[in-house]
Amino acid sequence: MTGITEVNSLPAHYRCPNCKYSDFTDYGYKNGFDLPDKECPKCGHKLDKDGMDIPFETFLGFNGDKEPDIDLNFSGEYQAKAHKYTEVIFGKGTTFKAGTIGTVADKTAFGYVKKYYEERGIPINNAEAIRLAKGCTGIKRTTGQHPGGIIVVPKGREIYEFCPIQHPADDSTSDIVTTHFDYHSIDQNLLKLDILGHDDPTVIRMLYDITGIDPTKIPLDDKETMSIFSGTDAIGVTPEQIHSEVGSFGVPEFGTKFVRGMLLDTKPKTFDELIRISGLSHGTDVWLGNAQSLIEAGTVTLDQAICCRDDIMIYLMKKGLEPNPAFKIMETVRKGKALKDPAKWAEYVKMMKEHDVPDWYIKSCEKIKYMFPKAHAAAYVTNAFRIAWFKVHEPLAYYAAYFSIRAKAFDSDVMICGKEKVKNKMKEIELMGNTATAKDKDMYDDLEIVLEMYERGFKFLPIDLYESDSKKFLVQDGAIRPPLNSIPGLGGVAAESIIDARADGKFMSIDDLKIRSKAGKSVIEMLTNAGCLQGMSQSNQMSLFG
Repeated sequence: MTGITEVNSLPAHYRCPNCKYSDFTDYGYKNGFDLPDKECPKCGHKLDKDGMDIPFETFLGFNGDKEPDIDLNFSGEYQAKAHKYTEVIFGKGTTFKAGTIGTVADKTAFGYVKKYYEERGIPINNAEAIRLAKGCTGIKRTTGQHPGGIIVVPKGREIYEFCPIQHPADDSTSDIVTTHFDYHSIDQNLLKLDILGHDDPTVIRMLYDITGIDPTKIPLDDKETMSIFSGTDAIGVTPEQIHSEVGSFGVPEFGTKFVRGMLLDTKPKTFDELIRISGLSHGTDVWLGNAQSLIEAGTVTLDQAICCRDDIMIYLMKKGLEPNPAFKIMETVRKGKALKDPAKWAEYVKMMKEHDVPDWYIKSCEKIKYMFPKAHAAAYVTNAFRIAWFKVHEPLAYYAAYFSIRAKAFDSDVMICGKEKVKNKMKEIELMGNTATAKDKDMYDDLEIVLEMYERGFKFLPIDLYESDSKKFLVQDGAIRPPLNSIPGLGGVAAESIIDARADGKFMSIDDLKIRSKAGKSVIEMLTNAGCLQGMSQSNQMSLFG
């Protein structure tokens, strides 16, 4: 149990962690970080208001018969070390990368067949080509590895009892060892950990390095931070200035146009509601045509809608269903299987109606294709709220971290030259409409954050050959200094070479810069155009006859 919250909805096996008292029926303690702490009426023990109301049974089932889904998010920079550390925890020879098998798709198979006959000059009609292509579809094309999956073999057992092992992509020189079988074929027999690379921990670490403020101490009930999910006052701008009625640009989970629309529909006021919105945004057929319609019609409020898979089990148990069927209904719905087994679902519907579960709830369950676990949503939103806190209270650090780690198409030619140039570029991309490329769309997302930064009264410093970092945006003199690699076309390797070369002292001339940093002609041109070489002579040779 992760803390007692919304006690009215808790199943009987939930207890006060101190005296095990459990009769909270009329106690009225509701979820939400803005409410005061409560005490157990029997022993006076403080009930932790930071609980997320996530029963442990969601994870393993009431009988411990569900395969646990263990996902751990690490900084992408640290992911490889985390993978290696599993060997330390479980022992050498017990952990393996989860292997994948890439198969031939139907269109690819059709292409193979057509090419085979064309090369030999043999005529073939489409019906025969489709028949032959079906025989090729689904066969192994290559092998690979899951981006974060680690298969764990129990101590005392060998991996060979379950499957062979191999190197990915049949490359015997690789030092990575994966399961030979596709991990889906063995994940019910062996534990699989998902140790994933994520940007949020990287951003949070950078924010800590810049400010010295411990992110884990940030209050998750900060009212100013909470307000940016329903307005813009806390960041000191109007909706007209940033073209958005909420201030969540660049906040993970809540920055996309889709989720900003959800924020406008729901106007969240508590941390719990943010978790619910995250659950809705990650689910399939959970929000659009489902919860959104119910909320708009006034049938339900956000805190009554089905948002995360855990909500179903807790709600049904509150209605009086036994724990095991409540768990099984949750599992059926969250996998999108409600209508795939009509006989079983009819049995569940009968059970729910016997316990006065309303029709809208049952219909909502039937529409769902996939549901997000609340534990995932809580972890993501906790990180998102911490990052949002820096956006409100330490804005320069926030923008420096965002541009360093999350920006996909930062272009210093446009973005560091003032607000008007940014606005003009945004209009230019808007006018492209459907012809805008993926890079244009990425740039537009970055331009929204840059415009917001300017509207808040902050600015960029020029890119400097000696002051700029190779890839990180720096906070200097109340402004942000862009890195060398933000110059369009100047890559990370060239930027690193310049940083390494300048460690040996100032460059005497452009020629000296070229020799010491191994910079080519194109790199020198980029630096010149960016104004980084002003006042630097071409050569350090002196004329003897001057």
